[in-house]
Amino acid sequence: MSEASYRVAFIGCGRRAHEHAVGVQADNRCKVVALSDLSSEAAGRLNEEYGFGGSIYADHREMLAKEQPDVVIVCLWTPLHLPVFRDCAEAGVKAVLCEKPMSATWGECLEMGRIAEETGCQLTFSLQRRFAAGNQTVRRLIKEGKIGEVVRMDLYSPPNLLDCGIHTFDQAISYMDEASAKWVLGAVDTTEIYKWFNVPSECGASGQIQFANGVFANFYSGAVDTWEPTEDMKKTWAGVRVFGTEGFIEVMWDGQIVRGVNYADPSWQPAMELSSMSDQMKGYVRHAIDCLETGEQPEVSHLKALRASEIIFAFYQSVRLHARVELPLVGVSDSPFIAMLENGEFGQQGA
Repeated sequence: MSEASYRVAFIGCGRRAHEHAVGVQADNRCKVVALSDLSSEAAGRLNEEYGFGGSIYADHREMLAKEQPDVVIVCLWTPLHLPVFRDCAEAGVKAVLCEKPMSATWGECLEMGRIAEETGCQLTFSLQRRFAAGNQTVRRLIKEGKIGEVVRMDLYSPPNLLDCGIHTFDQAISYMDEASAKWVLGAVDTTEIYKWFNVPSECGASGQIQFANGVFANFYSGAVDTWEPTEDMKKTWAGVRVFGTEGFIEVMWDGQIVRGVNYADPSWQPAMELSSMSDQMKGYVRHAIDCLETGEQPEVSHLKALRASEIIFAFYQSVRLHARVELPLVGVSDSPFIAMLENGEFGQQGA
């Protein structure tokens, strides 16, 4: 494709849009032609800061009709993801790069996937940490057998499951060559109820996951100072410990390798590889455009986001049923957590 081959538009121009803009600006195949936000000031700031020179709209539907963009960056609160993606797909947009999480309910996540498959609109989610240099190195080391056969993982995430846990689950899945989960057993802490991007959530969670490849994972989400972790654990407050038959490796969200151990080679220590959010977003946008041209499945496609999201809603379903939940997740279209919260099933929070 020639330079500036894709007409790009933004829907939602807040803080995260500025991080996406770094990736868009770095790819000379992209030309931003329009920006949409209920706040003309926010759209104007994004437009001016990155020198896009795009037209500004308050109504994204009007923008889609008039500008006919090829690629749309969606940086909106979670409940808006499905309806806005549907508008984009119906308008003939070729690719949508959407903020995570997918949606507030499992049924809506599945509907986004259905629309993407039916229309052929390439749908990706900003699980950009897959493009961190350290995470790419860890995937390579695991494939090379540096820690032997993977048998167990410890997973750590800040609260909450829906918005933060998706990064940790996706990181773990990527380390196992996209293995899906077999069952989930979960518990949530509702001492406090948070509300992120207009979706209520727990303040902590813990549980176990059995993956289809036999790997067993322990999961913890919440403030690390509430359970007095060791100094090493504090270093991995958001990330994954991967235990193999011949060693283990500890990795933060952004691919910072805290420690690596090979039992047969005590001198081995993988180097720390730092990767900025800007680097990750550049990799995310570049890869999405590459896949638009080649037709390959993107590294952060809706199919992979669905795999991590299914674990989240299975956690919530496990809480609702007081039982282990087998996957694939069937008979669930809501958010079990939100349903339980609205039904008063968690009792008096903060009591």
